[in-house]
Amino acid sequence: MDRVKTLRADGQRNRERIVAAATELVARDGAQASLEEIARRAGVGSATLHRHFPSRRALLEVVFRAGVEQLCAWAAAQPGEDPGAELAAWLEELTVYTATHRGLAAALLAGPDGLSPEEICCTDMLLDVVKVLVARASSVGALHAGATPEDLMLLANAIAVATENEPTTASRLLRLALTGIRSENRNGTPSRPGRARSPTKK
Repeated sequence: MDRVKTLRADGQRNRERIVAAATELVARDGAQASLEEIARRAGVGSATLHRHFPSRRALLEVVFRAGVEQLCAWAAAQPGEDPGAELAAWLEELTVYTATHRGLAAALLAGPDGLSPEEICCTDMLLDVVKVLVARASSVGALHAGATPEDLMLLANAIAVATENEPTTASRLLRLALTGIRSENRNGTPSRPGRARSPTKK
């Protein structure tokens, strides 16, 4: 019995190492990351990898869902002490994750035996947590009254699509969008739009 338990524990550790290695390499190389390199990074043989994940799609599905679950857990763990900052930080995490993992969903949907959009889409999971963050931010006046959870999800996704595999740019644009592009004058009020004055004129 002890030997069986040890074997099961070893198998679980191997699986966890494989998923961790796959998550790292998929973020770096995309959905076509080398399975052989994933196995090497995890410290297991190819046979062990295929025993746990008989196909590339099976491994990618676990990586994708694990990432979304981590995003949801991260949101749920926010204490609500600074709702505006917590919402902004989570949206940035979502944007960067989507920008660096866009190839996952496409790979999972590809081919005759691919998953359906309903099976792979985790939008409902993400919307559930962002609604909580939005409600908190709205309650303290930290969010524009017209902004909805769906709006913010669309904003994050649009930036991610435009900055695929460029997490630094994705992060910068998301922050810029949330902050706003209007500068303030010395009195702290938004500057009025108008014709720019030539720097050579006084």
